[in-house]
Amino acid sequence: MNTAKDLASVRTKLFYGFGSIAYGVKDQGFTSFLLLFYNQIIGLPAQWVGMAIGIALTVDALADPIIGQVSDGLRTRWGRRHPFMYAAALPVAISYWFLWNPPHWGHEALFYYLIAITIIVRTFIAMYEIPSSALVAELTQDYDQRTSFLSYRYLFGWIGALSMAVLTLRVFLVPDAAHPVGQLNPAGYSRYALVAAITMFAAILISASGTHRHIPQFMVPEKRKRSPAQFAREMIATLWHGPFISLMAAALLLYVGIGVLTALTIYFNTYFWGLDNNEIADLSIIVIFAPFITWGASTPLSRRFGKKAVALALFLGGVLFYSLPFVLRLAGLFPANGSPALMPLLLGFTLIMTTFYIGCTILLGSMLADVVEDSQLRTGRRSEGLFFSFNSLVQKAVSGVGVFIAGLLLSLVHFPQAAAPATLDPAIPHRLVLVYLPTVFVLFIAGFACLTFYRIDRTAHEENIKRLGEKVNA
Repeated sequence: MNTAKDLASVRTKLFYGFGSIAYGVKDQGFTSFLLLFYNQIIGLPAQWVGMAIGIALTVDALADPIIGQVSDGLRTRWGRRHPFMYAAALPVAISYWFLWNPPHWGHEALFYYLIAITIIVRTFIAMYEIPSSALVAELTQDYDQRTSFLSYRYLFGWIGALSMAVLTLRVFLVPDAAHPVGQLNPAGYSRYALVAAITMFAAILISASGTHRHIPQFMVPEKRKRSPAQFAREMIATLWHGPFISLMAAALLLYVGIGVLTALTIYFNTYFWGLDNNEIADLSIIVIFAPFITWGASTPLSRRFGKKAVALALFLGGVLFYSLPFVLRLAGLFPANGSPALMPLLLGFTLIMTTFYIGCTILLGSMLADVVEDSQLRTGRRSEGLFFSFNSLVQKAVSGVGVFIAGLLLSLVHFPQAAAPATLDPAIPHRLVLVYLPTVFVLFIAGFACLTFYRIDRTAHEENIKRLGEKVNA
């Protein structure tokens, strides 16, 4: 029989974290390559691509909470979460392949195709990611162990994303005679799609089967019937919770800011910094160290200073290190393109700012898990799935609202389609930086302000656990 110690074992953490490879691969593709692929390869206007992904996000806003709420109340022999996880694996893989292999249609038809296939991909990844991530609140109630579990999750998510990025840039998107810039070579995207789809399928099944043995220890919801109106009222009542609102507002602003940055990074690397595909791959390689740093540091730091204090510090550090290279270049204080000093500096800034971002997301997820018991005292219901559905939703803002805003910024500076780095007017990427910097700065600072209202610290969480235990024993 599995014990509480077994639930919190390294083995369990490894299986719990491993499945996030699927989300990491999907998110890396959406944030790093999708806008470039449909804009510069397929030929859709950048604002159309951003709009398509933004429209899909509105569907997510309806679908994700429903997935979370249904999984909270599901009663099966495989528990509340695992039926969703198993069911998502194959549809995720198939739909992701079709995303990168669009039909040869006109622009208007392709716009609607992109909307439809994006909705399908993101709905099925949500069917896995929301129930899977919600397991953390049942695997442990310990304030620090939750941070540890999520550090494993983000470690694997980033390993999956970064490994796929390096593989794509070094193996799939390579230059040829007709395409001297590898990331503009259309032949590589289909090969990338196949490998990514297989990886996502395997990661989901391995994680689901690896945590399957713990199902008997997970909570079984009470059996009750609810009308659609009652279902909706319970959702609203659960979500109207101060700590949850402040936390998700902060997370949304952070993820949107990161989404803008990530969607434009390949534009900046290609057209502003003048990097080739191997140099861009080197930036992805150095970032592989970031999740290992946060995996080792996030739990000790949160144990020493508290989750909220560390997250706030990372917010401020993030906005500084995201902006500084551009500010220095605009001021004439950064090495010129092609300089031997350029890549070492970009590598250093990229590693630091990515470490800050990953650490912040780990702590936000751990803080969200602590909302579960706080809410349970108020409502009498455990709603891990519903809460984590909104975490999934705001993470999709990286590739939803973030890409939408990035598309608008590209349109604002009149960035041309099929642009060649050697012939592009350097004033255009310069103007892109000038509209990008204040946009990201405002998003980060607003997120910092929202996070200051979160109030569940270690003492409050432990008091919540104590009060719930007293209710059970009463």
